[in-house]
Amino acid sequence: MLPPTSRLPDLETLIEQESYFVVHAPRQTGKTTAMLALAQQLTASGRYAAVMVSVEVGSAFNHDPSAAELAILGAWRNTIEDYLPKELQPPAWVYNAPGQRIRENLRAWSRQIPRPLVIFIDEIDSLQDQTLISVLRQLRDGYSNRPENFPSSVGLIGLRDVRDYKVASGGSDRLNTASPFNIKVSSITLRNFYAAEVQELYQQHTEATGQIFTPLATTTAFDLTQGQPWLVNALAKEVVEKLVKDRSITITKEHILQAKEILIARLDTHLDSLAERLREPRIKAIIQPMLAGLELGDIPNDDIQFVIDLGLCKIHPQGGLTMANPIYREVLPRVLTVTPMASLPMIAPTWLTSEGELNKDGLLEAFLKFWRQHGEPLLGSTGYHEIAPHIVLMAFLHRVANGGGTLEREYAIGSDRMDLCLSYKAVMLGIELKVWREKKRDPQTEGIEQLESYLARLGLDEGWLFVFDRRQNALPIEERLSTQVVMTENQRTITVIRA
Repeated sequence: MLPPTSRLPDLETLIEQESYFVVHAPRQTGKTTAMLALAQQLTASGRYAAVMVSVEVGSAFNHDPSAAELAILGAWRNTIEDYLPKELQPPAWVYNAPGQRIRENLRAWSRQIPRPLVIFIDEIDSLQDQTLISVLRQLRDGYSNRPENFPSSVGLIGLRDVRDYKVASGGSDRLNTASPFNIKVSSITLRNFYAAEVQELYQQHTEATGQIFTPLATTTAFDLTQGQPWLVNALAKEVVEKLVKDRSITITKEHILQAKEILIARLDTHLDSLAERLREPRIKAIIQPMLAGLELGDIPNDDIQFVIDLGLCKIHPQGGLTMANPIYREVLPRVLTVTPMASLPMIAPTWLTSEGELNKDGLLEAFLKFWRQHGEPLLGSTGYHEIAPHIVLMAFLHRVANGGGTLEREYAIGSDRMDLCLSYKAVMLGIELKVWREKKRDPQTEGIEQLESYLARLGLDEGWLFVFDRRQNALPIEERLSTQVVMTENQRTITVIRA
């Protein structure tokens, strides 16, 4: 464990100023742990009565605020009894007029105890619609009566800022404003770990067990996760509990990379919850052009901030939106191939030699046969229509890689391409995907230049360029499916596949 409040250094100042605020961060970044610890510290200081409560039980009653109030207050009573001494606990809850019960009971509690009351409300964005609005309005209505007659400070804890809480009123599915919680003075994002904190965390394992992480292993873990707390812990957990149980064996970069592959393939709950996000239209509107290498177009600023707040993306220091870390960059396109992979016909691995090595000519022949028979029908198996060819090709290549290889991807906004690297034992194949779109010129020449640059980075002398013709007047698949070998000025062999 790292000190849980070190990533929220300004909160105590806000609490001293009797502020109402929002703390938001992606799932499993340590929000709940940090706020629980802070509440305990504040109470132990003797200056406040502080407690962390949750409103999640109210989410079962999002269209019945009265029932939600009763469920929430019942859950709060249990939490308060567990975490606060008797002299700081509230009087018996009263259940008078619906729509006022939370405000009424917080008022009575604040008046009875000898210290200012501080409440952190977790899972606030699990509430929706009228129940959410009712809770926020009751907090706002009591705000001006603090600190003697209402909580001195209130923190709302959730995944998103207030403006993105879900409501079904006013023709919008979001609040689009801080009102009815326009009393907040600050909205704080819980940051990821710094590289030094990852090193500190892993060093605690070394001190406890004697097992050493090499500096390169720790650096690799940070590079892959960019300090995302759940990923930092999950990588180390996989290594020390599964891959290298012998504490006398030093943990290396290779162990971390192996753990990364396992996490991605297994799609643990954290990664699976990210995958669910890909179904949301406002997420899809950003992720689809990113994967295709296109510009974002007319995307609202709020939606860009939304994917950043969720931890899916970040603004690159050199400009442009990018995936938050290399593991997410790998997970998202892989998730999109799940349905097409399930739709794949049985394909015999004719691309393998009798010794089990990858035969690139055999692989190309197998792909052409597959695409001719099944390519176009499978394009409808994904909701991401702009990059349907990419997804189906990746599904096919995953079928190849699952026999004992890996498939890695590179993509970036504005690059107008996706690069793939298929590794199978001793064989490495660099692949570039281009799409010929309406009113655009044939992308082959540009694609060859881009692929040559990619192959140079990989240290390869040959590769494949796929040109998917998505124009309305494209020739039928039987007529346009073809291959051509091109030799570049730098003596690299490019196989151009038109599909």
